[in-house]
Amino acid sequence: MGTVGRLVVIVLFEGVDLLDVTGPPEVFSLARREAEDADGYEVVLAADSLDPVTTGAGVRVLPDLTFDEAARRSIDTLVVPGSVEVDGDRRVHALVDPVLVERVKELAGRSRRVASVCVGAHLLAAAGLLDGRRATTHWSTAPQLAAAHPEIDVDADPIFIREGDVWTGAGISACLDLSLALVADDLGEAVALRVARQLVMYLKRPSGQSQFSVPLEQISATRRIEDLRHHILRHLGRRLTVADLAAHAHVSDRHLTRIFRTELNTTPHAYIESVRVEKARNELESSDATLERIASVCGFGTVDTLVRAFRRRLDATPTEYRRRFRTSPTG
Repeated sequence: MGTVGRLVVIVLFEGVDLLDVTGPPEVFSLARREAEDADGYEVVLAADSLDPVTTGAGVRVLPDLTFDEAARRSIDTLVVPGSVEVDGDRRVHALVDPVLVERVKELAGRSRRVASVCVGAHLLAAAGLLDGRRATTHWSTAPQLAAAHPEIDVDADPIFIREGDVWTGAGISACLDLSLALVADDLGEAVALRVARQLVMYLKRPSGQSQFSVPLEQISATRRIEDLRHHILRHLGRRLTVADLAAHAHVSDRHLTRIFRTELNTTPHAYIESVRVEKARNELESSDATLERIASVCGFGTVDTLVRAFRRRLDATPTEYRRRFRTSPTG
């Protein structure tokens, strides 16, 4: 195994999001294992003191070194996670501690590159590191970031954005995608893909891919609609009609339409199409399947129907989408 050559410092503070802290080290650790001929990573957690830090999840974490000690070292990558609070109306707000901002600014000056995870972008913004740049953050706090920092081009859609030596990532599990992108930048795409497989990630998402997908957007609290959603997923390659779904749910066609409108703010037909497009996206990104095969397994029936659905929902053809977001090597 190669020698440790890249110091990754993760900023640690009270209330920090736990996955933002623990996700990246897993990626860098696996990268060190998968790239035997390359210098590896040394990942450390830095905090104001060496006292245990309580994360937002209530789990206590021990720092490896203090901010002062980290500032005396040559940092390859500074990773800045974030923290949030939720008000009485269940609105999420990113927290920005001015003292921590100064620490981040100091450490960034010692770093080859800087990456924020989730709402950590708010800390980078307050430190002036995102001025004049395009940046992303968790979709729930993107309006807050844009309002507080009009000098930043805030884009809430991508998984992550690279602007020179500054990277910003969406949240929360997107910390893995961002870390994989950093590994790919250092060690190559092949190593990053091997790490993704070790993590059992369904796919390694490109930076331009949206934070939003059908399973994330369409959330329901009732068992009936959840059962319908799973039924649709299990039988996506078949012909699915309102009558079929109504019979499965033991309701009338009219009542089924009312359920979808109330629970998911859409129609059964539109929902089924969105799920089929989502599955087709995954197939295009991660397989060599032909358009005919994808149209069949996703329930579109014909390539023409697949193309029309893609144009309607993504303003692109399946071929254009695959060319842009392909993540697996050709077989």
